[in-house]
Amino acid sequence: MGFQGESWRLVREGEVLGEIVIDEADFPWLHGRFVPTAAFGAVRAWFEESLALLEAEEYERFDASYERIAGALSLVAPEGPVAEFLLHVDGGRAWFRWSDEPFDEA
Repeated sequence: MGFQGESWRLVREGEVLGEIVIDEADFPWLHGRFVPTAAFGAVRAWFEESLALLEAEEYERFDASYERIAGALSLVAPEGPVAEFLLHVDGGRAWFRWSDEPFDEA
């Protein structure tokens, strides 16, 4: 797929929190090296918590936890911001899926 090598940015109120350099595409997920900026420290715990809840299969708590991420942060593709995304960050790795339209709530 054509995503290899692309750089996606994680942004909060115009400030870049990190960059994801895509090195694997497994539709619908993209995976890559995550390069945080110093500003990522303010939200690092959000990602740690959401991933721990997901791994523990506490899906309702995960959904509530992830709402904070989705509500405060933006994911910016090379072409511009995406409408909605599901992003996981674990150390120097990130994986996500996205949509140009809001995810279906059904």
